[in-house]
Amino acid sequence: MNHLPLIIKREYLTKVRNKSFIVMTILSPIIMIALISLVAYLSALNNDKVRTIAVLDQSGLVKDVFKNTEHTSYNLLSNMSLTDAKRLVKETNASGLLYVEELKDVDAVSTHIKFYSEESPSLSLISDLETQVEHKLTDIKLQQNGVNVGMINASKVQVTISQESFTGEKSSKMDSIMKLFFGGAAGYLLFMFIIIYGNMIMRSVIEEKTSRIIEVIISSVKPIQLMLGKIIGTSLAGITQFIIWIFIGGLLITILSVVFGVETQTPQQELVNQAMANPELGMQVQDVVTAFYNLPLTNLVIAFILFFVSGYLLYSSFYAAIGAAVDNETDTQQFMLPIIMPLMLAVYIGFFTVIEDPHGTVSLVFSFLPLTSPVVMLMRIPFGVPLWQQLLSLAILIGTFMFTVWFAAKIYRVGILMYGKKPSYKELMKWIKY
Repeated sequence: MNHLPLIIKREYLTKVRNKSFIVMTILSPIIMIALISLVAYLSALNNDKVRTIAVLDQSGLVKDVFKNTEHTSYNLLSNMSLTDAKRLVKETNASGLLYVEELKDVDAVSTHIKFYSEESPSLSLISDLETQVEHKLTDIKLQQNGVNVGMINASKVQVTISQESFTGEKSSKMDSIMKLFFGGAAGYLLFMFIIIYGNMIMRSVIEEKTSRIIEVIISSVKPIQLMLGKIIGTSLAGITQFIIWIFIGGLLITILSVVFGVETQTPQQELVNQAMANPELGMQVQDVVTAFYNLPLTNLVIAFILFFVSGYLLYSSFYAAIGAAVDNETDTQQFMLPIIMPLMLAVYIGFFTVIEDPHGTVSLVFSFLPLTSPVVMLMRIPFGVPLWQQLLSLAILIGTFMFTVWFAAKIYRVGILMYGKKPSYKELMKWIKY
């Protein structure tokens, strides 16, 4: 393994000195922040728009329920036919007309309400109108049945269930939300890192193979050394790129804040000020802070590093083997599905099973399977996983990686010298036996 450091250094320097790598490292955070800023600007424009809704309530039951808000203005019409109301709405360019037919029965009115507009209304607008009318008609029907609505509203009780383990450790709903956020972010980050930089390793192998440089290199370096060097060197280049992205992103946000006169007050300071003005918000902020400190932070950091690195190395060896087996990227498609499917399965299990039942049978089993454990276990750990399960899962993952490296090196050793033929799975099995 004497040549491994040299291969890692060569692979790393080749990647970071590449013009496309440098350009994308600089442009990616700029493009991302520009897109986020554009979306935020367009959302602000949309939120600043004031919609005017004309209301023609011929029943007289719900006309007093509509109150003007910051973004919605209601124009109550009376002594007017539906045809005249439609004409008025068109002339004034209002967003639409809410029409309630002239009926006195509450049940009948609920099924004879229409909204007229030139364009299809947004789902949120219709839902908001339905909610307001529904509450009003419900109150009217309760009153007709002799029920005191005011007494019902005054009797409503808000229940907050505090959570505590048998050992006395307290938690809350916010704890689950925080665990969900950290687990999901860790799993998704690993998924994206494998996809992006695994493909980079595969393309690197294909380029050297097609340019015949590999024939010179392989004469003095063992195939397994070359493969590990490519994996580790590309990984280090990827980490470097991430660090640069974080630095440039932070710098750009600071510059944008100064140039465009955005308040320099930090989100934390703003939250503190709002919490001081609003006691209820202050309790919510306190819940968030408490939930953050309730996370097993040390365990999360250490486990994230170990599972992230092990999982990435495991999948990178597959990508390197695929790159050695083919002559161009088009031929890689037949081999990509068996690699992508376990990753996608892990993400789906993480978001739809681990979150709902982190200690259930499905979550437990897939957190030990090596092809899914890097993602699933990272998403389980914030919910509290025994140390022995973490160590056992990590041991299985590392053992699988070592076997996969041996397995991939067999393919790599033969594949890097094979040209002009599209290999099949059957042929790959023959290469392993050589």
